[in-house]
Amino acid sequence: MQIVFGDLEMQLIDFMSLIHPFLAIVVVFPIIGISTHMAWQTRQRRLQTLEKGSTSRIPPMVGREHLKMGRWLTGTVVGVTLIALAYSIGFKGVFKELSDENMFEAIFIVLIFIGTIASLVFLYRANANQPLWRGVFATLTGAGLVILGAQDGVFRRGYEWHVSHYYYGITSSLLMIFALAIVPDIYKSYKWRMAHTILNCIALLLFIGQGFTGSRDLLEIPLSWQLDHLRKCDWGAQTCPNNSQSRTPEELIIQAMSK
Repeated sequence: MQIVFGDLEMQLIDFMSLIHPFLAIVVVFPIIGISTHMAWQTRQRRLQTLEKGSTSRIPPMVGREHLKMGRWLTGTVVGVTLIALAYSIGFKGVFKELSDENMFEAIFIVLIFIGTIASLVFLYRANANQPLWRGVFATLTGAGLVILGAQDGVFRRGYEWHVSHYYYGITSSLLMIFALAIVPDIYKSYKWRMAHTILNCIALLLFIGQGFTGSRDLLEIPLSWQLDHLRKCDWGAQTCPNNSQSRTPEELIIQAMSK
């Protein structure tokens, strides 16, 4: 199946690979910015109101808005992570060559996806006076992400784990799940509030790292029709075999303008 954008024809696998970065840029990163701004205002208002005889010009509703955006952030981060894992497993993993031999594995993966999504939904619905269930559903959601990330087809960049988009994404997702699970405790304990602040500052740094590593990975992912040629390249020497039938970029531009 081909999808046409002007003069560019893309295979379905190439188009599907754009969904994860598209949603990350259009949905997730704006929410990160809004949530970070609300968090800073909430912190400033709390410090200002603690001073004797002082009031804050920051409206009191900023705390509720920060909570709302934080809940949205957890859902979107976990959502785009699941989309990325589904793409990798679906097009490069067990579903690429589905047969009777790996049918059980495929069914197991589908059940893990369903269980992870259901656990996240139940985590949202857990009441503030149910810490045990909040912990259970948070653990199940995080375990589902880790199990799915360990499947064949997921590029983890283990040889450079310290600059891995996968590890940054999984870690930030786990931090967001933890942040959602401890929301009721933040209002009761100063220690939980400090833990929330520190861990989310770490998550913010990971999100910044994801912006860099994600852009780098997009440069490294070729279109599907380029794979056969790239497999012949010598990556150590950074050279590829010449093809007498290949056309220069200038020739491609002239051809496009002549249409």
